[in-house]
Amino acid sequence: MGVKDGRGPAEAAVQRSGIAKFFDFPKEGHTTISNKLDITAKMVLSQRQRDELSHLNLFSFRNRAIADYLRSNGYEEAYSVFKKEAELDMNEELDKKYAGLLEKKWTSVIRLQKKVMELESKLNEAKEEFTSGGPLGQKRDPKEWIPRPPEKYALSGHRSPVTRVIFHPVFSVMVSASEDATIKVWDYETGDFERTLKGHTDSVQDISFDHSGKLLASCSADMTIKLWDFQGFECIRTMHGHDHNVSSVAIMPNGDHIVSASRDKTIKMWEVQTGYCVKTFTGHREWVRMVRPNQDGTLIASCSNDQTVRVWVVATKECKAELREHEHVVECISWAPESSYSCISEATGSETKKSGKPGPFLLSGSRDKTIKMWDVSTGMCLMTLVGHDNWVRGVLFHSGGKFILSCADDKTLRVWDYKNKRCMKTLNAHEHFVTSLDFHKTAPYVVTGSVDQTVKVWECR
Repeated sequence: MGVKDGRGPAEAAVQRSGIAKFFDFPKEGHTTISNKLDITAKMVLSQRQRDELSHLNLFSFRNRAIADYLRSNGYEEAYSVFKKEAELDMNEELDKKYAGLLEKKWTSVIRLQKKVMELESKLNEAKEEFTSGGPLGQKRDPKEWIPRPPEKYALSGHRSPVTRVIFHPVFSVMVSASEDATIKVWDYETGDFERTLKGHTDSVQDISFDHSGKLLASCSADMTIKLWDFQGFECIRTMHGHDHNVSSVAIMPNGDHIVSASRDKTIKMWEVQTGYCVKTFTGHREWVRMVRPNQDGTLIASCSNDQTVRVWVVATKECKAELREHEHVVECISWAPESSYSCISEATGSETKKSGKPGPFLLSGSRDKTIKMWDVSTGMCLMTLVGHDNWVRGVLFHSGGKFILSCADDKTLRVWDYKNKRCMKTLNAHEHFVTSLDFHKTAPYVVTGSVDQTVKVWECR
């Protein structure tokens, strides 16, 4: 066997087998394998595992693992040479002990590498924050304010998971809905609890203010929609008509109508003044999870367990677009504000229509762990944001138009720089799934709700 490059036959055999990448054989002036294994063991293995390994000859450990790998993968010639050169006495009992050991150890190394990359990403975030967000750095433009840890307030009071959180459009209060069948009102500036609205008999699924903040709509698994006078905190109307859990509700921009979505696969429109159902939109094949009107109220968007997002023309009930690229239940949707159109067009190369302006644009979040941005006029998916490790439960545009915020069952709140298609900030927001979020339109606050039964207020800067 040749030794022109300074390697012995065993090392040469390993090189030929293709697993040399797993071990750098010692060279003059380099860290030895023994040292490398010591370092890796400290980083990957538990204390008990390290104690067990300390009684082994690490070279023997390494060699037997390599020998098992060579033989189990059919490198018989390399195995024979390696076994001879390493002076290994392989027997059936030892074979079982070292079976698959090399792959297992390197799976641990891969997991460690992923953790290192995550820590490097967090370090870069911290550096960026230090240079641009602190008192020593440059002051951020309000359009670039993003939520910063830790939370300003963690509000407790609900006895079951929080399902939805929203800010009041005028006053310094926010409202939370819960599976405990109640709606609670909080002062987000002081963290004070103000009152509880009771009336529903099952989980409250969604809530919505009108533009003035005088009316609040709520919907529930009790199959009803309620309209509340938010000045007197009284229920002034209850609407019946859905045949199953009402999962979403929104007051239309003109304030005259309410739109709702249900597990009965329909979307209904209700007259605020009378409480009558005036329109029913049908087309989804499964539970409709959320419904949201666009800014002028001419269109409504809905998402469903059937893995689609649909856009409807309110006047005609026509389905204008069916958006189909998600691979699981679509949990949430959000319209892009017009202030973000120029940023979106620049980021995606979306063409301006004959009307002279781009859009409208829509966001969707899914159980497939992705966020998608859509051009409703063409039905095209403009981008897919990947990063969450579990179901995406809430998504919306930053009021400045440059960023997207999302929350998910991976317990995080994330800020996305969609121009560069990257997650620029991750906050470990709650102890359990994060079910909902809202961004105040004018004040520097974000609010989140969770299955951990808390509501958290985050200050932006």
